[in-house]
Amino acid sequence: MWAINKNIDSTSDSELLNQYLRSGNLEVLGELYNNYIHLVYGVCLKYLNDREESKDAVNKIFENLIVEIPKFEIQNFRSWLYVVTKNHCLMEIRKKKTEKKRFEKYSEDFFMDSTDILHPIDEASDEDLHENLKNCIEKLKHEQKQCIVMFYFDKKCYKEISDELNMEQKKVKSFIQNGKRNLKICLEEYKEKQNV
Repeated sequence: MWAINKNIDSTSDSELLNQYLRSGNLEVLGELYNNYIHLVYGVCLKYLNDREESKDAVNKIFENLIVEIPKFEIQNFRSWLYVVTKNHCLMEIRKKKTEKKRFEKYSEDFFMDSTDILHPIDEASDEDLHENLKNCIEKLKHEQKQCIVMFYFDKKCYKEISDELNMEQKKVKSFIQNGKRNLKICLEEYKEKQNV
């Protein structure tokens, strides 16, 4: 997948680093990064535990280096890169956990808000429920989806949504009510499919 230079010399790291800092030439940075790409991929795989995500992370980290390198006085590029890679992975893991928590909170609030919507999914597992809810939200009409997400997910009141979307509050309320009704129908359809 990537070329690996097995004869890594810390002096050449410093030379390449200085050359990049002087010229801003991305080919020079690419050459330096290529020496450690196996290390970066290995660390990403260890933390992210997913090959595709790790490949994406390798590319993102390279892009980040363009911005980050000039900010630091780097004595040992290999050690510094290891820390940058590890921090990138930890941030990605934290981001995923936050998104998962936000979605769970959103689903919980959504179903607590309207008890009559509970019956279509009361026998579904949490995993099925979250996946089905996500799919149903994607199927909503644009305005309904916007209002539902802003109201339940972003915790915005009718007035805030109304101001942000530049529409009357009664329209916002209508989109939310219709969106909830459509979500209920959609979830019932998923439940019927699961019971077939």
